[in-house]
Amino acid sequence: MKDIKVNISVLCANFAKLSEEVKRCEDAGANMIHVDVMDGHFVPVITVGPMIVEAIRPLTRLPIEAHLMIENPSNHIDLFIEAGADIISLHAECYGERRASCREYGQFPKEVDSIDSALFQKDIHKIKDKGKKVFCVLNPGTPLCLEPVLDDLDGVLIMSVNPGFAKQKFMPEVLAKVKALRAVYSGDISIDGGINEKTAPLAVEAGVNILSAASYFFGAEDPAQVVRYLKGLSGA
Repeated sequence: MKDIKVNISVLCANFAKLSEEVKRCEDAGANMIHVDVMDGHFVPVITVGPMIVEAIRPLTRLPIEAHLMIENPSNHIDLFIEAGADIISLHAECYGERRASCREYGQFPKEVDSIDSALFQKDIHKIKDKGKKVFCVLNPGTPLCLEPVLDDLDGVLIMSVNPGFAKQKFMPEVLAKVKALRAVYSGDISIDGGINEKTAPLAVEAGVNILSAASYFFGAEDPAQVVRYLKGLSGA
């Protein structure tokens, strides 16, 4: 079993004290920082862009993951790499024909049944050519459709909520997808959404080795204990 890594999303951080919040992540033993980038088109809300990655970069030595919940991610990859991101996470739903229920503006969540592997490969190589890692993200309703590109990915991020809002309830039905992926994939599998002391063990048992947390960490009385608990699941 892979060691469990803890990825803290600053989505629930106090942005008025961003430097202190990033230090709290690092001091607690987090393995990486997760920046949730939302554009109001791919998801219903708008959050942050490359400037936040650029602001965080000098504050920590931890890897920074830019999770691009945005339309046309190809147009923005270079900006996030230049800002200091180490991992670029791209949604499969930006690389395939969307289902009829989510093709128009304001229709969520975005879902596909297959991807254009050539289009995806182009962005994978763009990222890797600059020495960075690339993860593919799957929304809950999108099936495993990554076989054409799986060997070129550094990891897969399984969404356990429909993206767009913090503090959502974990969707246990995605665990079957995690198990199926782990059966054919030895790389990193991350999970994002509703992770806490009850859901994290289920995710790890299914095959996840990177746990993303936001409100569970920033809302805790002892964030360091949260990280220790999550990392300890590797021995479960």
